[in-house]
Amino acid sequence: MPIPKRKSHAYAVLLSALVGSLGACASLPRTPYAAGESAAAEVAGIPGARAFSDASVETFTAMLSNASARNRPFSYLALSGGGGDGAYGAGIMNGWTAAGTRPEFSLVSGVSTGALIAPFAFLGPAYDPVLTEIYTSGVAESLVKNPSVVNVLFSSGLFGDDRLRDLVGRYVTPDLLTAVAAEHAKGRRLLVVTTNLDAKRAMIWNMGVIAASGAPNAVSLFRDVLTASASIPAVFPPQLLDVQVGNRTFQELHVDGSVVTPVFTVPQAFMVGDGRTGVAPRKSDIYVLMNGRVEPEFELVTNNTLSIVEQAVATGSQARSRASLAATYAFSRAHRIGFHLTYIDEGAPRTSTARGFDTAYMRSLYQAGYDKARSGSAWRGDVPVSPLAAKVIASTN
Repeated sequence: MPIPKRKSHAYAVLLSALVGSLGACASLPRTPYAAGESAAAEVAGIPGARAFSDASVETFTAMLSNASARNRPFSYLALSGGGGDGAYGAGIMNGWTAAGTRPEFSLVSGVSTGALIAPFAFLGPAYDPVLTEIYTSGVAESLVKNPSVVNVLFSSGLFGDDRLRDLVGRYVTPDLLTAVAAEHAKGRRLLVVTTNLDAKRAMIWNMGVIAASGAPNAVSLFRDVLTASASIPAVFPPQLLDVQVGNRTFQELHVDGSVVTPVFTVPQAFMVGDGRTGVAPRKSDIYVLMNGRVEPEFELVTNNTLSIVEQAVATGSQARSRASLAATYAFSRAHRIGFHLTYIDEGAPRTSTARGFDTAYMRSLYQAGYDKARSGSAWRGDVPVSPLAAKVIASTN
């Protein structure tokens, strides 16, 4: 759940570096495990619950197997990270419903704040009020009130573990898992991305498999994965997820999926492979909903440590987003997949607060997203490029 260009994120990064040695002394011991065990680890009792994002074509073909939809249009919604800017995505979803043009998605993926939106977007318009409540009621702002340096020194985040977990637990109920499992049985897929810090790789979780597993820990694991995907390092504590190899059990350390990828669209194996995509529907469309600003904007940076860290984090996140969008757009064109993109543009509201979770700002951003989707003007069919790049592209066409 990254907070691009927000001082709280930069402050957390800087503070984490300054107190790293103290934090290491105070950290709880973990059961050590090796790289080979990491590669083979599974969630006990829930086979097929996850795969690394750089897994093989065969692995993702099995995960995305969707036989019941092969003769229907294939519609994919990819939701990015963005912290409080997720209000834009919530507004887009609700405005899309109001416009009467929102499809039933064959596949939904979510990263960070996008992971918090994903289950409700997956389940359809009946859950639109939940998205409105999460992003406009003020509950999100409570996540980042009263930071504690003590938590950093003696725990692993500025804010305690309970805040984000309680928010997720409020809305992720056994009934919600039952609904996700029912849609999974129809061939639809819901994916959430976390970052496995031990492996330094993104992990793709098949949430429908978890929901349908009937495992006694299914609800808690579903909540843990969503919480992990939205856990900004040093701001919220990471999640320790139980896994096993044979009879040996240990815990992996998982954080915000945006550490590796701001948005998950096409698996890496498909991007660099032989053209196989694992699905073969008649008509395919991918909708990429970016909960953030993707176009570079000039901003004079104050020459101090905090401002430089803040701007560096924001610049890196934006660059990864643009690279991912460009790759997805190229893949879509090569495979004749409809490409649709929406993001927070220069006309959207801005905030002067340091956190980006200001309730008034989130409400205005939600309304901006709602109005764009309701009017039918939210989606564009290409990716934004610089004026120079646009001239180059035009000259080659």
